[in-house]
Amino acid sequence: MLDSMDAPSTRPYLIRALYEWCTDSGFTPFIAVQVDDGVRVPIEFVKDGEIVLNVSFDATSALKLGNEYIEFKGRFGGVARDILVPVDHVLAIYARENGQGMAFPISTKTAKAQSLDVEAVSKAPGAALTAVDVAQEAGAEPTPPKSPTPASRPALTRIK
Repeated sequence: MLDSMDAPSTRPYLIRALYEWCTDSGFTPFIAVQVDDGVRVPIEFVKDGEIVLNVSFDATSALKLGNEYIEFKGRFGGVARDILVPVDHVLAIYARENGQGMAFPISTKTAKAQSLDVEAVSKAPGAALTAVDVAQEAGAEPTPPKSPTPASRPALTRIK
């Protein structure tokens, strides 16, 4: 029998369930993501260490809501990009139209990774850059994303 420490996370299952609820109800599913070096997103759209992504059928292609990663291709400013988000970096999934959804606590694994100094990683030509890569190439020290206090929860901002 599995104890609670060995049981798989419920987060990917809840994300898939809320995604399905949004699409079945005619709503647009959005995910809020905590960005660090393990997330592959267009860095120019990251604000305060977070990004909000439209994961609707119309905004994505090849969407895979897996147990470990959310993967899809999306267009940002008219340019197609490959997106890769570890499930434990998803802070919330909600409907754009009414804000209903679910927020998740930041995982302890993600919080620990953010507190560590990250070394430069060599990238293959054409590979997506992370926030840490961009800061290091510019000669600046990367600023880690803000972590919520233990008693607080991530706040959702309605986007029109």
